[in-house]
Amino acid sequence: MTPAAKLALLTLPPVLAAAAGAVIASARKPSPRTTSVIQHFTAGIVFAAAALELLPEDRKHALWPVVIGFALGLGLMLGIKAVCNRLEERLEGSALPTGLVVVTAVDLIIDGLVLGIAFAAGEETGVILTIALTLEVLFLALSVSAALSASGVRSLWAIVVPIALSALLSVSAVAAHGALANLPSVYYAALLGLGTVALIYLVTEELLVEAHEVAETALATTAFFVGFIVFFVIEATVKTG
Repeated sequence: MTPAAKLALLTLPPVLAAAAGAVIASARKPSPRTTSVIQHFTAGIVFAAAALELLPEDRKHALWPVVIGFALGLGLMLGIKAVCNRLEERLEGSALPTGLVVVTAVDLIIDGLVLGIAFAAGEETGVILTIALTLEVLFLALSVSAALSASGVRSLWAIVVPIALSALLSVSAVAAHGALANLPSVYYAALLGLGTVALIYLVTEELLVEAHEVAETALATTAFFVGFIVFFVIEATVKTG
């Protein structure tokens, strides 16, 4: 099996999660409170992935390339956010949630880049990060499928579109890993810093911001820390297994 085929197989769980989320959302849209709890739980998982997997990898490399990568990552995420906001404004009057679909596609491509960086650090790191991103993809699929169903599209499209979007993560991861295979250490360190920022940005500026659009509850707050400890347990089990 070629490295690309192996990586495509290892990144299959997010696609399966998207299929499950799309089917669930097309059958019954989650309530805002349920969605908030899922977002908090997912944020806890992704934050733990950044803190327990990527940040320790950052510390293995020279300081300044990682700092430069952090700065580039922040600039990239802010730039993407600005472009996506303008795009959503232009498509606001559309009958279909085109803006949401495009923004989700961009998010998943960035996630795939981060995953490719993680697999370049080591297969174990990549697999553990895949677990975290699988839950994120599940939430994104729920959101996109629910929005498509609400716009009146056929149920089949409400399922197929989120699955197709999730495939972007796998394709992006395979492409990024291939490009990073023989990259000099200094450039890889910068990209590792960029990937760390991308995950932290996802938690603080997307998942938790959207989660707080409804009234905060003790259950939702608890879900964040449950997500963190769940990832901690998974990581410890994988590393000691």
